[in-house]
Amino acid sequence: MQIIVLLYNDKVLENVISLYICGDPRSLSMKGMVGLTSEYEKLDAFIKNLPTKKGALIAVLHHAQDIFGYLPVEVQDFVAQKLEIPAAKVYGVVTFYSFFSQQKKGQFRINVCMGTACFVKGAEGILEEFNALLGTETSVVTDDGLFSVDALRCIGACGLAPVITVNGKYYGRIKKSDVKDIIAEYKGKI
Repeated sequence: MQIIVLLYNDKVLENVISLYICGDPRSLSMKGMVGLTSEYEKLDAFIKNLPTKKGALIAVLHHAQDIFGYLPVEVQDFVAQKLEIPAAKVYGVVTFYSFFSQQKKGQFRINVCMGTACFVKGAEGILEEFNALLGTETSVVTDDGLFSVDALRCIGACGLAPVITVNGKYYGRIKKSDVKDIIAEYKGKI
């Protein structure tokens, strides 16, 4: 067994070590842990500018996900260190809310609402159509890194069912026949 000791501001990141102690230590990304990358610097600046750290976890996680595109364990531990809270609390929030992702996403993140109203109005077929046209599966990034498709529980736009979002832009009352045009719209932005 190998133990990796990570330092951040001369503090041992024990939470990261405990998460990886049983796994392959080569799977641990060292990005940003010795010297801050620009992404970590942006997150650090955001946290420093908060009026208070108390109650800021969800806002910080949203901002971190905007910066990194997802929330790997290294980012979660960084947030825990900066907010002076246990890493387990950060992990608990990340895994509880479906909006947060621990997996890397595509440049264009497609979210298909699978709430009751959307499901009844054909969301499952829309999800299948996206996956078929992109040649991928739900929660997997396409080979070119451009797209990822996820199913969400409910995005709170039931009056527009079925609804999807692409990088936060809402598309309502869509049909399977709309999927091809939506993909083309984003491929055209490359």
